[in-house]
Amino acid sequence: MTDPARLILIVEDDAKIADMLANYLHMHGFATRIVGCGLQAVSELRAPASERDGPALVLLDLMLPGLDGMGVCREVRRFSGVPLIMLTARVDEIDRLQGLEGGADDYICKPFSPREVVARVKALLRRAEGQLSAAVPPSPADASSPALAATGFGIDEDGQRACWQGQALNLTPVEFRLFRLLFSRPGQVFGRARLLEALHQDFRDVSDRAIDSHIKNLRRKIEQLAPAQGACIVSVYGVGYRFEADARAETAVT
Repeated sequence: MTDPARLILIVEDDAKIADMLANYLHMHGFATRIVGCGLQAVSELRAPASERDGPALVLLDLMLPGLDGMGVCREVRRFSGVPLIMLTARVDEIDRLQGLEGGADDYICKPFSPREVVARVKALLRRAEGQLSAAVPPSPADASSPALAATGFGIDEDGQRACWQGQALNLTPVEFRLFRLLFSRPGQVFGRARLLEALHQDFRDVSDRAIDSHIKNLRRKIEQLAPAQGACIVSVYGVGYRFEADARAETAVT
């Protein structure tokens, strides 16, 4: 019997591509559900029949009828942090960055190898479940320090969540790992290359501008829950980012 935690929602209007992906995923022990319309995908993700029926990950085509992949991604990120990989025929960097800014955790450019898709799915699920160590999770001493406690932020390792004053931030798996790493070493500057290394262990060619996209989304979500805390992630010009325990710190312009 297939573990329901390994259910993959395939959002693809090309039946041949959808069937090919489903077949390869089945070979590797995943269950799949296929929908061919963006609006239907949002409906499926917003109100699953039960928590058990919710997918562990979404493969989302960019070009869809009704509501395109960008629209689906933005809408889903309003209420869910489900891991999401975007499938796109657009290879320009700006298009990939727009997908990441929209809330996608990863992207795969067409034409693609189904084996690569399965490998990416497995890698993202491992990261979402906290099974990769590169993100250097904070030690209990770090997380409980007076300086960090004073910010109101906290890390729930068991639930893989970041919280502010007990309220969970609606972060994607990538955003959670990014925040956890920065939060674990307040005041330390992490370069974009180091942050990419922590987030993506498959050593694929990913622009370091992807980090800027994830940081932008992370700041926005923090500001939605705690407007005064938006400056806690500080840009260091030409280098990268750091977590500032004093949220009143000024953010440098990148």
